[in-house]
Amino acid sequence: MNRLADATSPYLQQHADNPVDWWPWCDQAFAEAKRRDVPVLISVGYAACHWCHVMAHESFEDETVGRLLNENFVSIKVDREERPDVDAVYMTATQAMTGQGGWPMTVFATPDGTPFFCGTYFPRPNFLRLLESVTTAWRDQRDAVRQQGAAVVEAIGGAQAVGGPQAPLTADLLDTAATQLGREYDETNGGFGDAPKFPPHMNLLFLLRHHQRTGLVRDLEVVRHTCEAMARGGIYDQLAGGFARYSVDAHWTVPHFEKMLYDNALLLRVYTHLWRLTGDPLARRVAQDTAWFLAEEMAVPSGGFASALDADTEGVEGATYAWTPAQLVAALGEEDGRWAADLFDVTAAGTFEHGTSVLRLARDVDDADPAIRARWRDVVGQLHEARNRRPQPARDDKVVAAWNGLAITAIAEFNQVADSFGPAGPDEDSQTLESVADGTFGAMRDAAEHLARAHIVDGRLRRVSRNGVVGDPAGVLEDYGCVAEAFCAMHQVTGEGRWLESARGLLDVALARFAAPNGGFYDTADDAERLVTRPADPTDNATPSGLSSIAAALTAYAALTGESSYREAAERALGTMAPVVGRHARFTGYSAAVGEALLSGPYEIAVVTDDSAADPLVAAAHRHAPPGAVVVAGPPDRPGVPLLADRPMLDGGSTAYVCRGFVCDRPVTSVDALIAQLT
Repeated sequence: MNRLADATSPYLQQHADNPVDWWPWCDQAFAEAKRRDVPVLISVGYAACHWCHVMAHESFEDETVGRLLNENFVSIKVDREERPDVDAVYMTATQAMTGQGGWPMTVFATPDGTPFFCGTYFPRPNFLRLLESVTTAWRDQRDAVRQQGAAVVEAIGGAQAVGGPQAPLTADLLDTAATQLGREYDETNGGFGDAPKFPPHMNLLFLLRHHQRTGLVRDLEVVRHTCEAMARGGIYDQLAGGFARYSVDAHWTVPHFEKMLYDNALLLRVYTHLWRLTGDPLARRVAQDTAWFLAEEMAVPSGGFASALDADTEGVEGATYAWTPAQLVAALGEEDGRWAADLFDVTAAGTFEHGTSVLRLARDVDDADPAIRARWRDVVGQLHEARNRRPQPARDDKVVAAWNGLAITAIAEFNQVADSFGPAGPDEDSQTLESVADGTFGAMRDAAEHLARAHIVDGRLRRVSRNGVVGDPAGVLEDYGCVAEAFCAMHQVTGEGRWLESARGLLDVALARFAAPNGGFYDTADDAERLVTRPADPTDNATPSGLSSIAAALTAYAALTGESSYREAAERALGTMAPVVGRHARFTGYSAAVGEALLSGPYEIAVVTDDSAADPLVAAAHRHAPPGAVVVAGPPDRPGVPLLADRPMLDGGSTAYVCRGFVCDRPVTSVDALIAQLT
């Protein structure tokens, strides 16, 4: 029987009608394999994965495949987003055996979970042959199979080990990392590497912070060029905002169309801070539209943000998003249709499949004449309405704790920066910015409340929820780090002490249950389910690593409270990463960004005021804050806000207090004096 119908994961539910007798990941599945003396198939994927859908349609919906699996294996389906610990262990094994990884991931293991053969996507004929070969090997070459598995476990145990040399994450190492990124940067297309090209959000955030500390123009050039290239490319949704997962080419033209919450949260932070530091109108527009995309397209009614929008629509990748010149004319009329085709580079030959094109911005609109901008906005609105009448991609509406933490932090920073700029003028752009800030604040608040209410159970964090109901999988280190950092951000934007208390609770669990003796961290708790190895990967991948995210949260919490033990824990954690940052900058962007915050101070900025929403000192603090700075504002001695304690208003007026490393400058009451202390 198929046991996936009651799963909380949309990905597992997609397989609930397969002729395969699927089990979810559980002890009972391995016990059944042991009872039957058969190997285990562990199939790992996620709901928005295009090739997962292809393999499901070709193989897992096939009666012959189902019969072979049911007769000779116990089959376990895993959502990698729900169980990142399971995914990490078997992805390491897959990479060790094949030299590469990806999803769908296909692993054959013994009844105790030891992997002995790993791969990714297999076409149906290949998969059928593989099933027969594994069945024969299990029956006739059992000792060789077990020896192979033991060798794999030994290899991945070494790869996942916590330990190694430590050193302070110094300015010299961060300078080396920035220089390395500058050398590896794609001067023509922006970003790093060749096709497929992924948005390098964490590296860009690090470079922005490095530029702010050092003033190096090269850092800013890399960020501006990459951000403009992505924003004008097909990887960015020119009609509704939001970024696709990656570009299949080197020049950002054709995306893999799935939209992931974590990419958009991290990119929102990058464009927000690029706008903050430069005033760039393109960065402002993309930050604004990405924030709105999160609130409008990804927020779920029960609170929180959905995980992803699918790459496929009714089984066809990109069907919702691609256009022909004739379709533009049909939606806009002859004149505007031709104008839009030129603006968005839609040609008869096409840039995608079957003569269709992905919209990319071939002309500058952000600095264009107001009449051109008005026409562009009108065309975008009409095309968006026309696209909404097409079939739409499915949404994976499970709420992942870590990714929601990233989104909350990004939206908090966007709102702070938007408020710091204030209304730009009477045009529709400034009015839109104000409405976007208001709408996104509500979605951010609802998500944070949902995490605090539903995901924290008996003081421990759970990984996922759906329709307001929390699932069973325990939170991993990245969940604790990203949510704790988000709660620190909520403390800053609301001035409420409860968020700081919640952040501390999560950090204390992380230090007690996840910490390694050398100052590093494991990705799972010491009382979590035992896997064949205990995962501990400190490098950043699609999201910040557990280590870098917990270091970020520890750093913010220490700055907000003055409790130095949390800062020391962050420094020890980053000390385990220092040798890696200096050699592999592209895979340590978030650790390097946190390192910049620690090197900067981070600054602790408190503004005592009766009107934090409209106080120009608060706006100046957000606009000019050094890397990783924390900012709180409110009346003196507000309960639960340590940075406002014992800090009076001078002469009855608003007053700013700036500290760094627990050493404070003199309080100031003018914007100019505050800016002088921050720059």
